[in-house]
Amino acid sequence: MRFRTFAILMLLGLGAVETWRILTPAPALNDTPRIVEIPAHLGLPEIAARLWYDGAIRSPEAFVALSLAHGTYRSLRAGEYEVPAGATTSEVLKLLESGHVRRHLVLLREGDTVAELGRALERERILPYADFARVAGDPVFLRVHSIEGSSVEGYLFPDTYQLVRGMTAEQIVGRMVQRMEQKLTPEMRARASERGLTVHALLTLASIVEREAVAPEERRLIAAVFDNRLRRGMPLQADPTVQYAVGKDRRTLTRADLAVNHPYNTYQRSGLPPGPIANPGLGSINAVLDPAPVKYLYFVKKDDQHHQFSMTIEEHNTAVARYRLARTR
Repeated sequence: MRFRTFAILMLLGLGAVETWRILTPAPALNDTPRIVEIPAHLGLPEIAARLWYDGAIRSPEAFVALSLAHGTYRSLRAGEYEVPAGATTSEVLKLLESGHVRRHLVLLREGDTVAELGRALERERILPYADFARVAGDPVFLRVHSIEGSSVEGYLFPDTYQLVRGMTAEQIVGRMVQRMEQKLTPEMRARASERGLTVHALLTLASIVEREAVAPEERRLIAAVFDNRLRRGMPLQADPTVQYAVGKDRRTLTRADLAVNHPYNTYQRSGLPPGPIANPGLGSINAVLDPAPVKYLYFVKKDDQHHQFSMTIEEHNTAVARYRLARTR
């Protein structure tokens, strides 16, 4: 009889301890939240052990018992979670039941390249660069999305994206491509066609304008220069296309760079390069669809923000000399 009483008291005591563990936040959560990553395909004991190891719960046994009682032990969601400060075991379980994973804001800036985006995704530990690059140039993916080029370069819409760890490269790249498809309205596509531009050509020219323009008010002027040169059969002579060709994004070119034999070298080849050199925003796309009504054929930097535009080679050479002189002062 005494043994039975003792056993009952022990069970009640254990139950009280586990109840306390369920209702009391882990010490690590007293003042600060904890970031916990739950990989896919873990069983309930492994999930509980990981939560305990990361300081999100007091007792893995209590977490397992609570999940079994809820009947959710087979439906806990994998992903990266931010467990708030003061969260109890019960609240941690509800978080994993809900699947409200942590979201990362990733900015694709106007004029960013596919390579720059891939590096950003890898820095945020959202996606390995190799996985991103594989999908960005996958012929099947390109065909499904009606992309003419050899990669998704130029077809990703610059914006801030909410991404979560665990998303596939196809999901991430697909979302950005679909955003560009939505932004290119039927009216814009019709205007491009009226100017003799396919969507691929539109994005290619817009990407060059994007990388040349700094001040937004100059986009239409720069677009006009390139439009005028194309109509006259003149090479574009756009430095950003050569930077893209030789892998010198945003860096100064040498004479040897300008002489390189490459499809993207618009100093050596007339017409548009084979595809976009970056991902243009709506401002540059609209500039190509409606270039300024000017006869400029040349431009050169005046300062970090603005350019000097010219109609003749003589005017241009004078502007170049003035710019070089200003740089030496």
